[in-house]
Amino acid sequence: MLEVRHLETLSAIRDAGSLQEAAERLHVTQSALSHQLRDLEVRLKTPLLNRRTRPARLTTAGLRVVALADDVLPRIKATERELQRLAAGRTGRLHLAIECHSCFQWLMPALDAFRLDWPDVELDLSAAFSFAPLPALVRGDLDVVITSDPQSIPAVEYVPLFKYELVLAVAAANPLSQYKYIEPQQLADQVLITYPVERERLDVFTAFLEPADVEPAAIRKAELTPVIAQLIASQRGVAALPNWALTEYLNQGWLRICQLGEHGVWRTLYAAIRIEDMEADYVRAFLTQARDTCFKTLSGIKAAR
Repeated sequence: MLEVRHLETLSAIRDAGSLQEAAERLHVTQSALSHQLRDLEVRLKTPLLNRRTRPARLTTAGLRVVALADDVLPRIKATERELQRLAAGRTGRLHLAIECHSCFQWLMPALDAFRLDWPDVELDLSAAFSFAPLPALVRGDLDVVITSDPQSIPAVEYVPLFKYELVLAVAAANPLSQYKYIEPQQLADQVLITYPVERERLDVFTAFLEPADVEPAAIRKAELTPVIAQLIASQRGVAALPNWALTEYLNQGWLRICQLGEHGVWRTLYAAIRIEDMEADYVRAFLTQARDTCFKTLSGIKAAR
């Protein structure tokens, strides 16, 4: 029964102190204001204004409606302003999740640069290692998912960011380090170190070992790239990682890299976005900033189309 105009009317009466001045503030006649007030009183079956006093005063019920107006009207006005800014393309929400353990290396600088240009966009970042991010994207809980494992979902578009090579990192003293590239069978006696991700989401299995029906001697899991690098350097195992994630460790002389197969294993990193959000200015600006940052900070990557 209550409408926004009713809240505005009761609020104006309280602030103005009289029906005449309240009508002037609302740009209506006093007769129209009185008619609206009586109609609301009939619908609510209770008086909202004590007309026997001079000036007329709000009843307890009227004060209750005014209390609601004080709570609701500012929120409505704030939402209207927010919608105007959204329509102008200057504000919005960008909640991201990443399925890539090494992506922080380029994503954090990209977000820092983006934040300077788009301060009104609400940013949030989470690692999608303990939940399914793509269903969360479809539900609207997330706005962008960084992934190398696209799935066919009608509501989602995958925007390629760059291509990278998956390489095998081995200790300098490991006999495998003498090979330019290795075959799957050469990992049959090796401990394979991986991130704590489901096997079906690990490219070293899906694109390299499983097609050759090869199983490593053992699998060891570690969450952080620096920890994996230390384990490899101490000859605790080998790991298949993006080439750009290993640059700093190669410069220190700890590791060597081998190509996976004669032609290598190349993958594409995507930004998954809901189709209806693709035209938002701030979304397109983020994609541009992400690509620019990637090619400025990462080595060994290629443009993806």
